[in-house]
Amino acid sequence: MYVTPIFAGGLTLFYVYLAVRVITTRRTARVGLGDGGDTQMLRAIRVHANFAEYVPLGLLLMALAELQSAPPWIAAIIGLILAAGRLIHAYGVSRQPEVPGSRTLGMGLTFTALIIAAMLNLVLGLYQSL
Repeated sequence: MYVTPIFAGGLTLFYVYLAVRVITTRRTARVGLGDGGDTQMLRAIRVHANFAEYVPLGLLLMALAELQSAPPWIAAIIGLILAAGRLIHAYGVSRQPEVPGSRTLGMGLTFTALIIAAMLNLVLGLYQSL
């Protein structure tokens, strides 16, 4: 297994970037907890949280597929779709006003990666259990 660790490393670095952005926005807005009614603070929090909600499951599904001997190129395609979805979503939703279509495209790519990975795991698991 070597594809998933590459994507896990890259996505983790982006996650840390999003976390640091929440911290710096908190300092700028002088908000210790919550969003303090600041819309930019709320955007930073939700972009970070949304990333944290979807990426771990995507990486887990990629790793499971690789452990079941999925071809590395399939895991790489899933990882690229997942990463693209998360980057597009984070970029577009972070802006005020929001970049038109970025939320929809980002989530669409994210869901596509998750669905492909889930179906791949189902097929591989069922095939290997026969």
